[in-house]
Amino acid sequence: MVPLLFLVASTTTSYSTSTGNHTQEDVTSSSHHILPTVLVLSLLLLIIVLLAWYFLRLKNQKKPVVTTVDKKIPNGILEEQEFGHSTESLYTTVPSEQQTVVLLPRSQSASKSYSPIPVDQLEDEYRLRSADDGKLFREEYNSLPGGNAQGTYEEANKDDNKEKNRYPNILPYDHSRVVLTQLDGNLCSDYVNASYIDGYTEKNKFIAAQGPKEDTLADFWRMIWEQKVATVVMLTNLKERKEDKCCQYWPDQGCWTYGNVRVAVEDFTVLVDYTIRKFCVQYQASDAAKTPRLVTQLHFTSWPDFGVPFSPIGMLKFLKKVKLVNPSFSGPILVHCSAGVGRTGTFIVIDAMIDMMYAEQKVDVFGFVSKIREQRSQLIQTDMQYSFIYQALLEYYLYGDTELDVSSLEKHLDKLHNTFTDNDRVGLEEEFKKLTNMRIMKENMRTGNLPANMKKNRVLQIIPYDFNRVILSMKRGQEFTDYINASFIDGYRQKDYYIATQGPLSHTVEDFWRMVWEWKCHSIVMLTELQEREQDKCCQYWPTEDLVTYGDYTVELKGDTLCDTFSLRDLVLTFTPEKLTRVIRHFHFHGWPEIGIPAEGKGMIDIIASVQRQQQQSGNHPIVVHCSAGAGRTGTFIALSNILERVKAEGLLDVFQTVKSLRMQRPHMVQTVEQYDFCYRVVQDFVDTFSDYANFK
Repeated sequence: MVPLLFLVASTTTSYSTSTGNHTQEDVTSSSHHILPTVLVLSLLLLIIVLLAWYFLRLKNQKKPVVTTVDKKIPNGILEEQEFGHSTESLYTTVPSEQQTVVLLPRSQSASKSYSPIPVDQLEDEYRLRSADDGKLFREEYNSLPGGNAQGTYEEANKDDNKEKNRYPNILPYDHSRVVLTQLDGNLCSDYVNASYIDGYTEKNKFIAAQGPKEDTLADFWRMIWEQKVATVVMLTNLKERKEDKCCQYWPDQGCWTYGNVRVAVEDFTVLVDYTIRKFCVQYQASDAAKTPRLVTQLHFTSWPDFGVPFSPIGMLKFLKKVKLVNPSFSGPILVHCSAGVGRTGTFIVIDAMIDMMYAEQKVDVFGFVSKIREQRSQLIQTDMQYSFIYQALLEYYLYGDTELDVSSLEKHLDKLHNTFTDNDRVGLEEEFKKLTNMRIMKENMRTGNLPANMKKNRVLQIIPYDFNRVILSMKRGQEFTDYINASFIDGYRQKDYYIATQGPLSHTVEDFWRMVWEWKCHSIVMLTELQEREQDKCCQYWPTEDLVTYGDYTVELKGDTLCDTFSLRDLVLTFTPEKLTRVIRHFHFHGWPEIGIPAEGKGMIDIIASVQRQQQQSGNHPIVVHCSAGAGRTGTFIALSNILERVKAEGLLDVFQTVKSLRMQRPHMVQTVEQYDFCYRVVQDFVDTFSDYANFK
């Protein structure tokens, strides 16, 4: 700054003294014109130097970490302050090239405590804490103690053990670590990165562990054997965002041996939210092999790459399955994610608080997390995981366990249809009312509500959510051509197994076929007539004979067969620019009026079975399902498909949660209490008529 002022001063001085041969009048006259110019130039120069100094300083500063806050993504919510590469952890790189968990800054008011919440106040407390973008949840989470002030990590930090830790700053305390038997006098062979964690009342109910590394696989299985673990809960995927989160510690088929432990695959079942694997495990000692044991791994696969699940429904189903599978005589339940603190802690806390809910009619999330952090530090890693616990507890409190065994269906239906007292809340109307009270997330329908897309919607109230809408390829040079009124919907075993859409309008038929082509669909289910009650409900999008062209797509009719309750059309879809073709099977169900339900359930059972057979032959790509608006009849068909598939596989059904899950994926799915009741009645017809499930084989 000083040199610049000096420059301005010296310029003015030299100018006013160098008059040379000019007269005084000349100098005075000239100065009137030149002085303002000099001042302006000096001011500009001053501004330029100041700007240069500012940008130089900005450049030299350390670049701030860019964070993304609370954005919705398919099947989940993007984590706040997610700096690194983990679903449950925040990572940075250390000199040894080993990842470390970045511990989020805590508030200085960590001494503040929070009282248990009576369950009848849980809904109000959740709403209060969620306000202002979850401000009170953050405050409560930041008030938690980080861990045990007297806890030590001496064993974990020994030179021989350091490489056994996936993250060097997530370590088990000495006082609560799982201690293995020593091998061949090796003092450090008793170490594994795992900690005992208490349940609600049961001491050491869980073992919280990191996801095993390649060089700790034998230790991991030795821990399972020595601790008599019968159930392993896995909450991470092997890779997430191209980062290794856990080494695969089981064989896909046959058997592998890890140290002295032989592991053989017995069975596996893949479901939409989790996979169940059963292993025969045997310890091969030097003298003789021990008696084999059954170990069941339940692998939750629906936790998104970062953040928390979009809904707690899948996690609550998963937790119930864990409780059912784990035998009473076994050792601790082994729970792990990648670091063994974030998702692992979330699961353990939900389990304990549901137990507390039953026993005391209250929950104490803050107190319980504080307690188990004495056993393993940093359990629950983010405020979003913390608030997800409350969300899951509220879901459980409001709706409870609505799952039924097939054998109890008739009795349950009798209760639903014969409710007379006001205090009895199990009536069909009351059950359905809980679904209609669900909030429609209009703030997540921005794309469908854009002016350019509004005319593509048949019914303005039924618009796909942004997080799971079907996206088309954008036409070159044409904005908004990626939109179609269609939503991906999860199946029983597969995510995005269905595409729920409206009946095409005359100006969206090309988009409809573009969607079928781009998403490799082979099956279309149509649940409306073209006209109903003298109103257009769907534009005919297939030829009556020969072929018809829509933009780049040609559709040819190859066959039209009338079955008992539906027409079966074989269509050939051609993408003309590349002359590529695909056979499409079109299932057109008849006898479902716009108002009301089909007269009987057998036709629905038949068409669902036919569609499933077609899918098995064509590769299980998404099934396009539509009625007129793509919600009422469409939702009922998808609900029944998922319910019947579960009945066949497990002998269980949950009509309420199935429909609730659909409504979270697309508004108004299963639109009336009649359609809801129809779901129950068709399942009863299926059980009565096809007890051997022949239709689905």
